[in-house]
Amino acid sequence: MRNFKDVIGQKQIIEHFQNAIQADKISHAYILNGEEGSGKKMLADIFSAVLQCEEKGIEPCGKCFSCRQAEGRNQPDIIWVTHEKPNSIGVEDVRGQVIGDIQIKPYKSSYKIYIIDEAEKLTLQAQNALLKTIEEPPIYGLILFLTTNSQAFLPTILSRCVTLNLKPVSGAEIRKYLMEMVKIPDYKADLCVAFAQGNLGKAIKLANSEHFDEVKRHALSMLRRIGEMELSELLTNLKEINEFKIDIEDYLDLMLVWFRDVLLFKVTNDVNVLVLKEELSNITKQAVRSSYEGLEEIITAIGKVKVRLKANVTFELAIELMLLTIKENL
Repeated sequence: MRNFKDVIGQKQIIEHFQNAIQADKISHAYILNGEEGSGKKMLADIFSAVLQCEEKGIEPCGKCFSCRQAEGRNQPDIIWVTHEKPNSIGVEDVRGQVIGDIQIKPYKSSYKIYIIDEAEKLTLQAQNALLKTIEEPPIYGLILFLTTNSQAFLPTILSRCVTLNLKPVSGAEIRKYLMEMVKIPDYKADLCVAFAQGNLGKAIKLANSEHFDEVKRHALSMLRRIGEMELSELLTNLKEINEFKIDIEDYLDLMLVWFRDVLLFKVTNDVNVLVLKEELSNITKQAVRSSYEGLEEIITAIGKVKVRLKANVTFELAIELMLLTIKENL
């Protein structure tokens, strides 16, 4: 069974949880805030298991009946809240699975724990419905909200929860994990680290991707010629990435790695700072013909399109705006 020692990074959150357990000062509601792949589910699993563990330590023992149940996600007093609609968690979801159920005492544990994943999808009505439960919870009640955007919560919810923000994991820790645990070579680990930007889950996902080399070839082929390619051809190229079963956001991160390399080489003229060292010749060409300001504009534009796509802006419009910025600055 996994325990806190298996978590890469997030030492402050682990210390917070373990100190609260030792002092017997567990809050009735926590918000774990961090991007997808940052480790929220793992932390929630371990924290829940520790609280229900029969040994009452600061790590789950992994041997007691409760721990064995928790490992299989069938501990009756650890409830993962589900929702029918893919894009929202409605008032009926929380009334049926949390508000009504929390009044029933735990089956056999110290706590009754409710874990709401993708909690940014809670509707305003659902959040309002949860307010009274959070304000006046039964002594055994505990709700864990896992979210990629804590700003989606009402101020009244935020003020009644302990918010714990997951931090980016250091590149050295991610690189070590990928090489030792995922068993990938150093050059691939370096690219995954740069691509992940502190997100271990994202790094592991790329490292394990069957399409990694194909995606890399596709991206580099486009990026080498991006200054000469027509806008329509670039749009067609980016639409093709669905064939690789990789998210557009992940592909955009690969583009970020390229343009950061171009900017870093222009600033330092040092090949050792590059992630894509094998592309030195093409990176040099782009660095020579691009300005510092232009490269910064491109990097900003890629960041903006990621935000726009999350806000459900039309794919073609968001991508076209980004590509226009790239074309203008190369």
